[in-house]
Amino acid sequence: MDKKSLSEQDICSKFITPALLQAGWDSISQIREQVTITKGRIKVRGKLVSRGKVKRADYILYYKSKIPIAIVEAKDNNHSVADGIQQAIGYAESLDVPFAFSSNGDGFVFHDLSGNSSSPEVNLGLDEFPSPEELWSRYCVWKGFTSVEEPIILQD
Repeated sequence: MDKKSLSEQDICSKFITPALLQAGWDSISQIREQVTITKGRIKVRGKLVSRGKVKRADYILYYKSKIPIAIVEAKDNNHSVADGIQQAIGYAESLDVPFAFSSNGDGFVFHDLSGNSSSPEVNLGLDEFPSPEELWSRYCVWKGFTSVEEPIILQD
């Protein structure tokens, strides 16, 4: 199979989603795809009103419902693995999420916005995507959650 001929959606379904599932992410409760972040900036010029471009994240990963912890931006394989990282970082900042990933189906670029990593950006193989528990523990450090507060935060 020639990855260069695949669409972005094909890359998502054949490479990115399986990598997330292999890492332990639950497709029903922890992975949301094609999530609209904003409907676009409203532009007013006199009596004319228009809307800017819709911002849509390819994936938002949740540790638990209503607790987003990571953004994954997908690109087709004609782009480099890092081509979507700036877009992912922008979405992560908008949602106050500390972890941004980019992928073209060959691997991932992981950018840690928490400031708690020795290297803020690393390349990962498709089989090296972090588990929900790994990102959650890093998220708790970033938020300053204690072991006493964590069970309260995770209550339904």
